[in-house]
Amino acid sequence: MDAQLARVTYRFRRPITTAYGELTERDVLVLRLRDPAGYEGIGEAAPLAPYHGVMLEEARHALVPALADLKEAVSAGEEFVIDTGLPQADAALDVALADLAARAAHQAGLGLGEGGSVPVNATVAATDRAGASREAAAAAEAGFGTVKLKVGVGDDAGRVAAVRAAVGSKVAIRLDANGAWTIDQAVAALRALAPSRIELCEEPVHGVAALAKVRERLRGEVAIAMDESAADEEAVTSGACEYVCLKVASCGGARPLVDLAARARHAGSRVYVASTYDGPVGIAAGLHAAAALGPETPACGLATLGLFEGIGDPFAVRDGRIEVPAGPGLGVSWPAG
Repeated sequence: MDAQLARVTYRFRRPITTAYGELTERDVLVLRLRDPAGYEGIGEAAPLAPYHGVMLEEARHALVPALADLKEAVSAGEEFVIDTGLPQADAALDVALADLAARAAHQAGLGLGEGGSVPVNATVAATDRAGASREAAAAAEAGFGTVKLKVGVGDDAGRVAAVRAAVGSKVAIRLDANGAWTIDQAVAALRALAPSRIELCEEPVHGVAALAKVRERLRGEVAIAMDESAADEEAVTSGACEYVCLKVASCGGARPLVDLAARARHAGSRVYVASTYDGPVGIAAGLHAAAALGPETPACGLATLGLFEGIGDPFAVRDGRIEVPAGPGLGVSWPAG
């Protein structure tokens, strides 16, 4: 078994403004595995330090000894158990191994029962009213049924109202606060934004107890989605929020994500999938995981490759949906193309 790790840097077309700061570029690690027969599998370790609290080099340091253990296990004909202690590193291994197994068996997908297409939201990156209005109107014209805006970053009320005016009544508006607020601030802000008819707000506060309190006080005026706080499995399965946003990197892979989604649904939450500005390999894994959740899955945050400059996007959006790559395995190659 041969293993290679490559660091890849993607630059945003323009800075992404969030409650935790401004992003100008994105680094990921692409893992490529090759078996003795020449079949390859690829995965991606995509920690985003302000979001996950994990640096890229931490993921590398977790992967290097795990890859040595993998080679030893393969040579000895023994089972290899993924457990690096870091979910972002686990995710790279989970996806690469599933991709390798599927390619060697000449099968499409990752063995999750996936296929078809996934509804996705458009990202409105502009932080001014006019720019946000233009981006949202273009997304609606392109067929997106959901647009997403960052909040907690300036003129939220004016920007959200401008977007609602631009997209009309049929397009859902999703917000993402990245934990910008206290409980009182979140309740006040979301009540002020509610007249714009908000689908949901991701992570208005951090922590399952605080999220549950915001939901309780809002009484359905705006639905709440758990995002960063979903890194805690007990939080995901608490039923504290109407929605849970899961990410391949945070869950330790596509297969663990699907398993965790079932538990979150059992607790009463609706589940959808998003990326943390992943590269093409991570987006492909997210699409397979999202498709495995079934046709009732809400719009997923996987149409994000267009935010980068100088990169081809292999996942065309048509009528607000992305077709799941047909295969074999993940259905994408590396270098991506």
